[in-house]
Amino acid sequence: MKTLYLGDIVGRTARNTVAQRLPKLIKKLALDFVVVNGENAAGGFGITSEICDQLFEAGADVIVTGNHVWDQKEILPVFEREPRLLRPQNFPASAPGGGIGRYKVKGGRTAVVVQVMGRVFMDPLDDPFACVDAALADIELGRDVQFVMVDVHGEATSEKMAMGHHLDGRVSLVAGTHTHVPTADAHVMAGGTAYISDVGMCGDYASVIGMDKAEPLQRFTRKIATGRFTAALGETTICGVYVESDDRTGRAIHVAPLREGGPRAACWPR
Repeated sequence: MKTLYLGDIVGRTARNTVAQRLPKLIKKLALDFVVVNGENAAGGFGITSEICDQLFEAGADVIVTGNHVWDQKEILPVFEREPRLLRPQNFPASAPGGGIGRYKVKGGRTAVVVQVMGRVFMDPLDDPFACVDAALADIELGRDVQFVMVDVHGEATSEKMAMGHHLDGRVSLVAGTHTHVPTADAHVMAGGTAYISDVGMCGDYASVIGMDKAEPLQRFTRKIATGRFTAALGETTICGVYVESDDRTGRAIHVAPLREGGPRAACWPR
């Protein structure tokens, strides 16, 4: 199976660029399954029903989120009716929706996506390690499903790396999000699980993690807030991770970062 996971989409320009380019990426890479992180797609804060529809129409099979999931309150009821939209599984059970989904892929194959949020420098939530174990308790990679992806939305690379080792051999991909900065550590672990600490963002990299740089610089240099953070609207770089996995075992064969567009961004899967 050929899978692409695109990192946090930040703001209007980024989401429109993703919607425009994703169909071409699907064709160019002969993709079977596409996951995107949409938690910052609405002006940098949250996601709306209309944006979900835009990303699904462009070819996304699943949209995951993160700590900004509830920033647009209109999205709350969408989680109850749309199984392709996920929030972290270790949120309180009373929160709308869930963080695990099982999806049919062409050729009679099945993919599972699980999202959890880290706890280091983040909100106090249920244990993400125990949460993933519970979510995967009845799923055996290769026997029951052909692909399992776990997204760890977290601040600390150590926590995300620990999750990779914890799940090595049990899932196809462990990918980190949240920092909006792509890491250079994509590799296949000893047990056959593809791993990357952070896939980066889809957004304007002439910014401060996707936000127009004027206000963050003002706050860092003067400790004075003069306005709201707003999403940067310059040229978008699309960042993600591409994985090829064996349908028989579900284990990864190849993993590579994908970066397209923006200043001097040129990183492609083989």
